[in-house]
Amino acid sequence: MLRAFREDDLSEVIQIWFHANLEAHPFVPEAYWRAHFDEVAALIPQAEVAVCEEAGSLQGFIGVSGTYIAGLFVCRQARGQGIGKRLLDAVKAEKSSLTLHVYEKNERAVRFYRREGFTVRTAEREESTGEPEFCMEWARPTAK
Repeated sequence: MLRAFREDDLSEVIQIWFHANLEAHPFVPEAYWRAHFDEVAALIPQAEVAVCEEAGSLQGFIGVSGTYIAGLFVCRQARGQGIGKRLLDAVKAEKSSLTLHVYEKNERAVRFYRREGFTVRTAEREESTGEPEFCMEWARPTAK
């Protein structure tokens, strides 16, 4: 079930964020994610966040600020079940365009976003990690 984030979701959401980042980005030191843990925990309630809850447990979430996807994370045991797509589709239904940044080395995520209609706008280097990343964008097709 997809639903809006509630304040009492924060501890589960931040744990999903932390562990998913460690798993998806082995090229970024764990200390980086630990150093940003409190900052991200403070920012999550300020974004538009939707969560996927199954059997009373959060399986994933998406956070959006305006038209920027700040993060889309699914816990390990729930990956490959369409949760990320459902969360992204819910946001696409509300927005006419979206942008995001994704590490180039996170090939699984890059493939996912390409499959979902995102294209690479620019290739950059993320300032705080020095890692190459893509800025990707999506726009709702216009009716002809």
